[in-house]
Amino acid sequence: MQPTNTKDPEYYHKVVDCQYACPAHTPVPEYIRLIAAEKYTEAYIVNWESNVFPGVLGRTCDRPCEPACRRVRVEEEPVAICRLKRVAADNKGDLSHYIPQGPFPSNGKKIALIGGGPASLTVARDLAPLGYEIHLFDEQPAGGGMMRTQIPSFRLPISVLEEEVGFILNMGIHTQFLTYVDSLKSVLEKDYDVVFVGTGAPRGRNLDIPGRDEAAAHIHIGIDWLQSVAFEHTASIGKNVIVLGGGNTAMDCCRTARRLGGENVKVLVRSPFKEMKASPWEKEDAMHEDIPILDNHVPVSFVLENGTLTGMMFEIVHAVYDSNGKRSLVPTGEPHVFIPADDVLIAIGQENSFPWIERDLGMEFDKWDMPVVDEKTYQSTIPKVFFGGDAAFGPKNIITAVAQAHQAAISIDLYCKESVLTERPHPMVNLVSQKMGIHEWSYDSMVTIDQRFVVPQADKKLTLCNRKMEVELGFDVATAWKEAERCLNCDIQTVFREPLCIECDACVDICPTSCITFTTNGTEAELRSRLKAPALTLSQDLLVSDVLPTKRVMVKDEDVCLHCGLCAERCPTAAWDMQLFSYNTAKAGA
Repeated sequence: MQPTNTKDPEYYHKVVDCQYACPAHTPVPEYIRLIAAEKYTEAYIVNWESNVFPGVLGRTCDRPCEPACRRVRVEEEPVAICRLKRVAADNKGDLSHYIPQGPFPSNGKKIALIGGGPASLTVARDLAPLGYEIHLFDEQPAGGGMMRTQIPSFRLPISVLEEEVGFILNMGIHTQFLTYVDSLKSVLEKDYDVVFVGTGAPRGRNLDIPGRDEAAAHIHIGIDWLQSVAFEHTASIGKNVIVLGGGNTAMDCCRTARRLGGENVKVLVRSPFKEMKASPWEKEDAMHEDIPILDNHVPVSFVLENGTLTGMMFEIVHAVYDSNGKRSLVPTGEPHVFIPADDVLIAIGQENSFPWIERDLGMEFDKWDMPVVDEKTYQSTIPKVFFGGDAAFGPKNIITAVAQAHQAAISIDLYCKESVLTERPHPMVNLVSQKMGIHEWSYDSMVTIDQRFVVPQADKKLTLCNRKMEVELGFDVATAWKEAERCLNCDIQTVFREPLCIECDACVDICPTSCITFTTNGTEAELRSRLKAPALTLSQDLLVSDVLPTKRVMVKDEDVCLHCGLCAERCPTAAWDMQLFSYNTAKAGA
């Protein structure tokens, strides 16, 4: 193998697995260390720079960082990265010296944002300080988009959302709420230099089976029903409730129904339980609130008596997989099952809807009736129109919408400067030694053996009676410190310098995971097989040195390294050093 090119910023970035997995590339270990040091305000700002909504995401994020956490390689549970983010948000101090304060000098450019959700708000946050005049249009009475309308208050208190949306709107954003944009053409005819579309995926999928039209009064589309509850247009539901769907929206629907009078709420899903799209913790919370989840049930029909909905019929199926792993749901042959219901909530998915975009403007649409959008620049086939969030490539989650919006904001800035959109600014990276003495580091390098700490919840006897009462209480600061200490500081890299190595193998002897090997070189596949501990995770790179005096090479398996620093402490020549790798994605104006 050739020596590893550690000057490539993506090499060490990939080693910081949690940050690499985060769509917005939030510097996770950095803010966790700040929390451990009780620097909550600084930890909040590190988050705010990347993910824009730390308080919201600290409660509602889909947590792509946690399955990637290196902690799961030494024990079962990852660091509670998401809930530590909330600790920073709940304990932060005055932010006035950190968040840009308007008014900002104008650069003469005007931007229209269609939709007031996380994507549009992120674009506004990135562009307003650069002097852009931002006009935001949304049909709702306040900003936040789906964060306001689809996430129940018992998961996301309105005060948290209001604060973080306010940080952005207070930058001098011109808001036009209660304004439904029914024509892109009319917006393009105004004097905007750019139009950004961040309207989300506003339409819930329907279920066209017998009885749907006849029972329409008691059948509700999940996201529309949640919005009606959020704006207090709906305050009750029947005692017997069926929720159809296996995603997070279905979990929000069933838990909300329990709080609005549903005494017998059931979730029914076509797929096997383990294949449901809902996050594991969302399913756990629903079941904790006495909501059964019945899997392998396919809806057959709505059942009515004398014109009134009484329930639904379901076919029982089981999953069968072919040689390629493709799943088919095959009927078991059992009799259909009747489930009683006064109301049914349909939460089987969301889709985009662009009835307000005229088809004679020159904008191309694909076979799914989605605008054709460049995956790198987020520009549509109308050069001055950009997309982001769910409106760009379909429903995902908040953190993905934020990440896409950062990139769209870069493109908008480049477009307004008449620069080439594909020539993107580079991330800001740095490597700094953490040596404080001969055997002392500027970070806590000891690997704790604590198991993941449980986030406490309020008594469900109270929360089920009040849909606005937050269920999760969050970590107290003492527990937060203990949880933060579980972080393995994966951004502190083991940097190897060949000219200083005397090949004494002391680092090999002391490494607790046997991830360092001195051996003759070879092809990657062959080399991986004969390391001190075989490197079986092909997605994680090997750190390979240049040829040493004995004609051997040093090979380190990045996959199992604990970043404990023992190799650097033991090395008699300082050939190993622990160096902090900083990686911050570029923003507009960089």
